[in-house]
Amino acid sequence: MAAAPSRGWWPAANRRSRSQNQRQARPQGGLVWLHVTGPASLSGMNELAQRLLAEDGASVLMTGVLTAGGPGVVLPRGVLQDETPDENSQAVREFLDHWRPDAVVMSEGEIRPALLHECGERQLLLVMADAGDPWFLRGHESWIPGAMRRAISAFSMVFAIDAAAGRAWRKAGLPAARVEATGRMEESSLALPCLEAEREYLAKLMVTRPVWFGARIPRSEEKAVLAAHQHGLQLAHRLLLIILPEDPARAVSLAEDLAAEGWDIASRASEEEPEAETSIFVVNDPAELGLWYRLAPVSYLGGGLSGIGLLTSPLEPAALGSAILHGPRPGGFAPQIGRLGAARAARAVASVRDLSEALGDLLAPDRTARLAQAAWGVVSDGAEVTEGILATLRRAPGLARTERRG
Repeated sequence: MAAAPSRGWWPAANRRSRSQNQRQARPQGGLVWLHVTGPASLSGMNELAQRLLAEDGASVLMTGVLTAGGPGVVLPRGVLQDETPDENSQAVREFLDHWRPDAVVMSEGEIRPALLHECGERQLLLVMADAGDPWFLRGHESWIPGAMRRAISAFSMVFAIDAAAGRAWRKAGLPAARVEATGRMEESSLALPCLEAEREYLAKLMVTRPVWFGARIPRSEEKAVLAAHQHGLQLAHRLLLIILPEDPARAVSLAEDLAAEGWDIASRASEEEPEAETSIFVVNDPAELGLWYRLAPVSYLGGGLSGIGLLTSPLEPAALGSAILHGPRPGGFAPQIGRLGAARAARAVASVRDLSEALGDLLAPDRTARLAQAAWGVVSDGAEVTEGILATLRRAPGLARTERRG
């Protein structure tokens, strides 16, 4: 069974593992090692790390994508970091001797035979999360009969992304009792915060009006959003558009431009509020995304129609009950868009006309509710997967002794 040629973010031959004296000291208490193979599992592993830190008081070590310097990678506060050990017995033993993890979580189906053999020898609790089909790390493929079966036998539990991946693991030789087709883990920081008093106040102002939100809209998509809004007004004359430009500094000039074009505008940057005749409410603070997702039953996510790709995670509005419209370019959110698309939980638009028609369709509350409910299902299923992985990890003796918090 060969390695998938497109997997992995960096060539292993170009990295050198740290020696033990270059590593920071291992903290006292329980420690979980999370190895992040690629971008599809990064956010879920971040959420898992945050839960372990906050609820279990465990230390968390992360390797993989994070040490490759991927764009926009942010570690949860308090997480330890190291380079992934090279795939040879000596490097793996030195790494494990230093960190002495109580449990190990790998991701996406990557098989490192030397690492798995050493974990098995030490009888470590070993989990595979967000598992696609099992595949050997590039350069470590083996055509020896039974090599895959022996390698994966070290896993205590595999949480597969779907039924097909679960079958692949069982076919590769892992006992059925150690494979669950659960779906992907919960993404990190999905439920964006907001001030509840502010939400209640604005909700009262908008209570009788249909509302939609244009989130992080680049200049190249402003005309498309306005055209869709004009179409929506023909169907619901009191429709309110809340729009957050990609560049918050553009909010003031955007409000001025729209007012000059004859739109009835309120500008949050000018401390204005949407009144009964306001057609467009221009907002300017990305930190308030959680507020607008809560207030708008429909959200169009900017960047995917004429930009370079989505500028914000589609699972954030999904977690807050807002139905999702998006362009065909997912940017860095292809895995999330794929999950929502498979569940028919978001609507893709490829043109201004598509956006206008989709918005018109979603002015019907029952259609909006179906889309939002399907998206919420994707998010809540991920939360159950993360809970299952945590329950498995807590069976490790070193973590069972760790004080549980909250």
